[in-house]
Amino acid sequence: MLWRIIWVVVLLPTAVSAASEQPNIIFIVADDYGWNDIGYHGSEIKTPNLDKLASAGVKLENYYVQPICTPTRSQLMSGRYQIHTGLQHGIIWPCMPSGLPLNDPTMPDKLKEVGYSTHMIGKWHLGFYTKDYIPTSRGFDSYSGYLTGSEDYYSRKRFAGGFTGIDYTVNQTGRNNTYGEYSAHLFTRHAQTVITAHAAQESSPLFLYLAFQSVHSPMQVPEKYENMYSNIEDKYRRIYAGMVSAMDEAVGNLTQTLEDSGLFNDTILVFTTDNGGQTLSGGNNFPLRGRKATYWEGGVRGNGFVYSPLLKNPGSTSKELMHITDWYPTLVKLAGGSMAGTKLDGYNVWDSINLGAPSPRKDILHNIDPMYKKKGESVSKVFDTSVQAALRHGDWKILTGDPGFDSWVPEPTLYSDYSRRFNDSSNTSSSSDQNVYLFNIAEDPTEHFEVSAKYPDVVDMLLSRLAAYNSTAIPVFYPDTDSRCNPALHGGYWGPWQ
Repeated sequence: MLWRIIWVVVLLPTAVSAASEQPNIIFIVADDYGWNDIGYHGSEIKTPNLDKLASAGVKLENYYVQPICTPTRSQLMSGRYQIHTGLQHGIIWPCMPSGLPLNDPTMPDKLKEVGYSTHMIGKWHLGFYTKDYIPTSRGFDSYSGYLTGSEDYYSRKRFAGGFTGIDYTVNQTGRNNTYGEYSAHLFTRHAQTVITAHAAQESSPLFLYLAFQSVHSPMQVPEKYENMYSNIEDKYRRIYAGMVSAMDEAVGNLTQTLEDSGLFNDTILVFTTDNGGQTLSGGNNFPLRGRKATYWEGGVRGNGFVYSPLLKNPGSTSKELMHITDWYPTLVKLAGGSMAGTKLDGYNVWDSINLGAPSPRKDILHNIDPMYKKKGESVSKVFDTSVQAALRHGDWKILTGDPGFDSWVPEPTLYSDYSRRFNDSSNTSSSSDQNVYLFNIAEDPTEHFEVSAKYPDVVDMLLSRLAAYNSTAIPVFYPDTDSRCNPALHGGYWGPWQ
């Protein structure tokens, strides 16, 4: 039997021809990768490998992720909205005894049911306080990477909660035998090893989840990549551009390994970001509004594409509505798996990717976070509009409470001091006093024209939908940190402590 490979690089799907063979799946996630930081969106940053794959595949231009790390990764692995996993608020911090709930099967769990070999490399960020929550207990046969986030790119050190430790785990054990190797190179080297070994045995289909640290802070990159952008005067933007180019090169090296191994022609590649770019660290989302950690389009509209020689509509652009939760049912069904035992919020959007069919998705619940600071008094009896929430329904988008930093950060090329001008980390709130915003995203994707006063009936309808979603929410789980996490108590490594 011929095993096909599917690449997920979190830029959304491409279409694969219908076939009885199970595809291999490679899913790639970039971290904090801005809308205006990929070549085909007109960026000054050079991404020839990503551009080539996207141009020959399917670009996902109406594709959404969550505004920060843990929420996107939890919804990818579970196919469920945050309100249904208790992870509505913030991220899972290193010393927090929390994790993606154990009562639902993960995407790799379902792929293993139908014979897949499952491997993960890179950033987890879904909890690790007991061994039950680490990747090798959540459906992966092997794992190497970071359990938390924001590590040093070379030393793997992570500072959090007053503690310092090495964050690098191989399967279930902390290791520090990769000191000095840049993480984009390290992760790619490990991924190449997995692909080469799989090609040699061909005993089962492959699922490889590659979650780059790039291009999240800290701002670190080998000098040769930064030197590619001597024309960029702003230091942070120059380093960031080098980080993007290092990641782009890594993707190119990985695709070359696929080609050399004879797997490339039977591969589907998906590329995605986990959230919008962080303008405080050199990223940019122009012309979209907002940045990482906001519910404006700059925080939640994601770079994504699907590449495969198996696609029926290569070289196309999809504007069908898609969300990070959709990968779970899409890929599991494509693999011949069953949805038995799942309670999903995602949809199978393969026909939309592969055939250009209308998306089955009509709504995206961006989130409802009752723990986030409230704004003003509610103007509705149906839904508390002081609560931070956001919903997309068809062309309409409603935001309530405080959606976060609400400026349009301009293109970095306009300023030699880009980082200094737009580096006010204390500015995290919207500038308006209102707590209800309505936009027609199809007509106004940059969110310049707020129309809630013009369409009160639409506002009422969307608030009713928010209330309906909220009625299904489980309580937020956001426990206090636990000092027993201290790496000094565990051989100097971040890892399970209970």
